[in-house]
Amino acid sequence: QEEKLWDAIRITAYVFGTGLLIFTALVNSVSWYVQSIWDTSGHFWQTAWLKFYYRFEGKEWTIFLLGAGLVPGLAFWCFNGILMMADVTGKPTFITRYRIQPGKNDPVDTKKLRQAIYTALCNQFLVSLPMLVPMFYVMKWWGNTFSKELPTFQWFLVELSIFTLIEEILFYYTHRLVHLPLLYKHVHKKHHEWTAPIGVVSIYAHPLEHIISNTLPVMTGPMIMGSHIVSIAVWFSLALITTSISHCGYHLPFLPSPEFHDFHHLKFNQCYGVLGVLDYLHGTDTVFRQTKAFERHKVLLSLTPLSESIPEAPKRAE
Repeated sequence: QEEKLWDAIRITAYVFGTGLLIFTALVNSVSWYVQSIWDTSGHFWQTAWLKFYYRFEGKEWTIFLLGAGLVPGLAFWCFNGILMMADVTGKPTFITRYRIQPGKNDPVDTKKLRQAIYTALCNQFLVSLPMLVPMFYVMKWWGNTFSKELPTFQWFLVELSIFTLIEEILFYYTHRLVHLPLLYKHVHKKHHEWTAPIGVVSIYAHPLEHIISNTLPVMTGPMIMGSHIVSIAVWFSLALITTSISHCGYHLPFLPSPEFHDFHHLKFNQCYGVLGVLDYLHGTDTVFRQTKAFERHKVLLSLTPLSESIPEAPKRAE
């Protein structure tokens, strides 16, 4: 066990270091161009931020609560509101025709949906919101969070890359932790009640799991980096929307593929991570790679559902 743990730490350090080196190599060749585009609208965003800042000047907790709580919360519920309409009514068909598991949640069980919404709201207000209090004081200690000057786009890209790597590492290992038999039975089993998940199920979890596996991996990056509240608001919103996409049950055009995590809900012991890098290194995606779901695990760049262009192999007659 000690040898396995050391191997896991070594692999994680390798992935983390390699990711940073690759990003550093690319940043000077790509981000300078994006920065030039950003600069054309930078004055507008800086002016808008200053208007907001002076409106709440001296009320740092209010600014933090709006940026780290309200904005991501609105992003989550607006996005999932559209998905839930499709789940309940089956319309618009532009969404439902991209269903990953045909026949599942068609329509969704409204009793289960109400329970999922209730649990998600409890986790947001009774778990995530209180966790913003210690985070607020960590950010105040750094002293950069409420700066009048917005971070440059280049720096935000650096932060976003670091946030993503930290989330991948923490989520992968905490997720595998809650799959241990004892913790699975008493904690993680709740989340896996949905073998065909929907968007709001992304935060349908036991409170303990919501702390260690959902919230801390996302909060840790900004706390380490001492990030600006605007960067935190964008990152939290992206994280919530991304995890909603991973759970939504629809492989929609031009959005990240949810096949990876949907397969985890279907099979339970595969695909623990977010990006899939650690799953590949640890061999926890070997079954997934042998399936049609793996072939469909890509960004859909057409309007033809991948379930039609890459259908499941016909079942053999017994």
